[in-house]
Amino acid sequence: MPDGPGSVPRVGVVVLTQGDRPVELAEGIASVLAQEDVVTDIVVVGNGWEPSGLPDGVRGIGLSTNVGIPAGRNRGAAAVSGPFVFFLDDDARIPSPRFLADAIGVIENDPRIGLIQPRLEGRGGAEPPERWIPRMRKGDRHDSSVVFSCLEAAVLLPRDVFDRAGGWGDEFFYAHEGIELAWRVWDQGRRAWYDGGLVAEHPVVHPTRHADYYRLNARNRVWLARRNLPYPLVPLYVGSWTAVTLLRWWRKPAALSAWLGGWMEGWRSSPGRRRPMSWRTVRRMARSGRPPVI
Repeated sequence: MPDGPGSVPRVGVVVLTQGDRPVELAEGIASVLAQEDVVTDIVVVGNGWEPSGLPDGVRGIGLSTNVGIPAGRNRGAAAVSGPFVFFLDDDARIPSPRFLADAIGVIENDPRIGLIQPRLEGRGGAEPPERWIPRMRKGDRHDSSVVFSCLEAAVLLPRDVFDRAGGWGDEFFYAHEGIELAWRVWDQGRRAWYDGGLVAEHPVVHPTRHADYYRLNARNRVWLARRNLPYPLVPLYVGSWTAVTLLRWWRKPAALSAWLGGWMEGWRSSPGRRRPMSWRTVRRMARSGRPPVI
């Protein structure tokens, strides 16, 4: 939280990039530099790229290899300071100069909130897909609500909440790390919040553009359960998502084959450190609309 009454909030900002979107990266950084009534500490993490040509006041961290999205974000988080931490994709931007101040205001007005995902709009006026609303009953994207996952393109947390969550799950590399982070926010007695009144912009792209999408989607779904759920819930969660996937992709044998390969990998390989949520958290999530079995 801010250092004291009347103080200007300080925000550590992490932008992860592979250096292949220079125009979008520059626009995203400019949108952060334009923020009013906050002090920002901005770092650009080059995932397999050495950042160059950054504006004054923006630091770069170059990683020699692509360590994955979660690990790259964590490297950046370790290098910034402030009571809040904000993660922004390199092809996203925040159009309002009041975005960060307003988002912090939401948390200050309701300290139960431990994570905020804004409403995402398509860049260039493109229609945003429903999957950008991280809840089962999508409804109007302008409506705010508690959520149990987040789309990682633009995410704000109090720094202490992020640290207690253990940061992003390095092991995932790509996919589902936003679910784990939201679950771990809930496990602190806080809530993850989708705010329809806050806006970030992102290009409309399909996740299947990633070569390993189907494999990592399945492997990480299994790992998510093994890392975070009480043992009795692990087969229930994985089983429900297996049924959903079979119904969704049974007419796409190539995709289903890759997904099933990742599913097996998820059981055979180590997911990393296990940190199961409490049964109290399970009950809170169920009362709030989504028990962690679906």
